[in-house]
Amino acid sequence: MATLDLEATSSSSPAAPPGVSHFHHTPCYCEENVYLLCKKLSEDGIAKSDGSDLYVIPLWHQKASPRADGVILWDYHVICVQKRKDSNLPHLVWDLDSSLPFPSPLATYVAETIRPSFQVFSEFQRFFRIVHAPIFLRSFASDRRHMKDSAGNWISPPPSYEVIVAEDGTAHNLNEYMEMSSANVVKSVGLDTIDAVLTQKLGVLLRVTALPSRGMQRIMLQHENMAKTAYTLSYIGEEEVTDSGPIISI
Repeated sequence: MATLDLEATSSSSPAAPPGVSHFHHTPCYCEENVYLLCKKLSEDGIAKSDGSDLYVIPLWHQKASPRADGVILWDYHVICVQKRKDSNLPHLVWDLDSSLPFPSPLATYVAETIRPSFQVFSEFQRFFRIVHAPIFLRSFASDRRHMKDSAGNWISPPPSYEVIVAEDGTAHNLNEYMEMSSANVVKSVGLDTIDAVLTQKLGVLLRVTALPSRGMQRIMLQHENMAKTAYTLSYIGEEEVTDSGPIISI
């Protein structure tokens, strides 16, 4: 199988990364889009074959937004972040729903899309779930029940391929990834956090303010020392706080 090396060191110029059209994309099914994107990056040699060098994570620069600045408030969203072999190169964000360059440098994506300093409505908090991609590819399952209304009609047309079933036969567990509570947020990023990313089905949960500066950068650095590289998938959720406690707004 031919591979695409984005970090070629020969005299020839590095190969340009593939465009959005290179990947399968179904609007409103971001979790499945990223699942397939991770597999495609591995199969095509853009990422490591074992899926060990990608990290997957209100957003700006989103194609679904009707606003000029692209701002949109998702109940959840999924992206893929790739850690580069060359420490001098920026980590890459693969977001099929973004209007930014594809892929984009992590620092640019954080500044333009996540904007951690932006104050959302007080009833919402933004959380990030970070999951090791090899675990995600084995464990994730969706029968798309969340995309049907009370009458059983599709809210948005489903993908043409078969539903994703986990290796253990689980038919649907998307809700487990989407359930986020402030009680489960990591207070500080340390070696135990890295271990959780590498071993736990649902990874770790961070607040938006911890992701770009302390959280994600430290996870990627320490993970390099422990396991060289990692594939992660992240869910972004807005938590609605009520008198009875926090719930996830879906």
